[in-house]
Amino acid sequence: MIEQHVIYDLVASYLVHTEIFIVEVRVASNNRIEIDIDSKKGVTIDECAQLSQFIESKLDREEEDFELEVGSAGLSAPFKVLQQYEKYLGDEVEVITKKGEKFSGVLNKVDLQEFEITILEKVKEEGAKRKKNVERTLQFTYDEVKKTNYLIRFK
Repeated sequence: MIEQHVIYDLVASYLVHTEIFIVEVRVASNNRIEIDIDSKKGVTIDECAQLSQFIESKLDREEEDFELEVGSAGLSAPFKVLQQYEKYLGDEVEVITKKGEKFSGVLNKVDLQEFEITILEKVKEEGAKRKKNVERTLQFTYDEVKKTNYLIRFK
């Protein structure tokens, strides 16, 4: 079986001088290799094809057969690496905590330990007739979050 770390190292060596980063490398027991990559500008089909050709050139099908798929991380896929959080800084995201809480807001801070979103809450102030929108900032550590997604809104 092809080792996951071998594929990861191959991909990392190919991407070292590019803006593209690894989102995930999966190798199934049947040697089905799936690689997800991304960059702040997105990833083209040509970039995926070039990476695929590079990996193909480094592996020997005569020695061990495999199936290879290289693609970009989808817009609706949950974030898996810090660079994805950085990519969507300033954009609206949806956060679901491990406690089952769900929040939608603007991602406004990202670092190695945590990230921060600003949400809008409708609050009825004492003596007021109507609720008004109030901004609130929430901080999350990565280990308390079940998933974070880029929020796609159609207007």
